[in-house]
Amino acid sequence: MNTILLPTDFSENSKNAIIYALDFFRGQPCTFYFLNVQKVSQYVTAEVRSASLKNSLYDAVIADNKKELSSFISAIKKEYENEEYIFHEKLDYDVFIDAIKQAVSLYKIDLIIMGTNGATGAKEVLFGSNTLNVIRNVDCPVLAIPENFSFEKMKYSLFSLHHGSVVNKEKLEPFFNLIEKHDETHIHILDIDDDSIADANPLENRNLQDSFKGKQHTFHAITGIPTPIAINTFIQLFNISLHAMFIERESFLERFIFGSETSKISYETRVPLLLMHQ
Repeated sequence: MNTILLPTDFSENSKNAIIYALDFFRGQPCTFYFLNVQKVSQYVTAEVRSASLKNSLYDAVIADNKKELSSFISAIKKEYENEEYIFHEKLDYDVFIDAIKQAVSLYKIDLIIMGTNGATGAKEVLFGSNTLNVIRNVDCPVLAIPENFSFEKMKYSLFSLHHGSVVNKEKLEPFFNLIEKHDETHIHILDIDDDSIADANPLENRNLQDSFKGKQHTFHAITGIPTPIAINTFIQLFNISLHAMFIERESFLERFIFGSETSKISYETRVPLLLMHQ
């Protein structure tokens, strides 16, 4: 996993996610694509009027963003000059999700890393509308970085799943690739059955056992506790540095992030969250 897409709107949150990515992959050869998308709705007439006849409409609209992106990358190059990093700056004038999809396909992106915040009100305040749209609509692993979270040595990681889910081992490769960069990482596997009062036994799931064979791991099971509370408590108790899960179906994603309709509990991402598609 060496080709990383880093969307940025120049907010502090997106810059923090970028710094996390660069720190995470230290010592590894990586290619980073920095993508800034100028929304179609952000068209500004004054900017176009000020452009010379030699400049295209496209150039006029993205000129300021191009300058800011170049300046940002220049500063990063100096900070990480000893790393085997290749940087590409890309700008697009498009619908955000379409620009992401095109970049993933064109540059053969292995992983998207972006911040979690960026919206106000209702559910999207936790992840940001752009991040949620990428998670739901782009077939590429997404690593969402909480606001102000800095990279730290990764001793313990978490993989959570809904009880009874079938795990595709091949689809776990993005998670395994990430943690293998940190040799001492131990995986905690958390089987969650928030609707049941029966004992959930992950060891009954032969598929789950086979998927993690050869990895340092420990199985855990929780029943009868709302998913957000279970995850939040587990992360704090076991000092988790990275959390991974599959987007199995939207109902589980919604329950995981926002809580059930009855509990009205919202899940705040305390650690980087890797979201993968089955």
